[in-house]
Amino acid sequence: MRKIGMVAMAAIGLGTAVLAHSGVKNPAVKARMDLMGEIKDATGVLGGMAKGEIAFDPARAAAAREALIEQAGRIPPAFEARETDPKSEARDEIWTDWDGFIARARAMEDAAAALNAGSLDGVRAGMGALGQSCGGCHKPYRIDK
Repeated sequence: MRKIGMVAMAAIGLGTAVLAHSGVKNPAVKARMDLMGEIKDATGVLGGMAKGEIAFDPARAAAAREALIEQAGRIPPAFEARETDPKSEARDEIWTDWDGFIARARAMEDAAAALNAGSLDGVRAGMGALGQSCGGCHKPYRIDK
């Protein structure tokens, strides 16, 4: 029964993400939102392992870590052009504080690179810095909708 509940919750979460991206007309904004969704997914794998919600698998942890490093490197180019859409969650501060935004993207990349995916303790130890890097960017640069 617990497994069915988890599957149902995952389906609801996925549906919510799809709804959040529905109606986005600007393809550049949609691509940015998709990138952030990929980051959320990879972070969710590592966070789930750290919390004991997902069985620790070093290969899967390493893949999520590598994905985060790659995805963090895609953040600056994804936001380089000041693209807008009514559904966008990007604040103007991204472009008015471009250097700060880039520094925060690099902090995420550094936190992901420093995370030791070879052990559960390493994943747990690295999640704090990774979470701080995400929050450090979302607070000044993301509109809460």
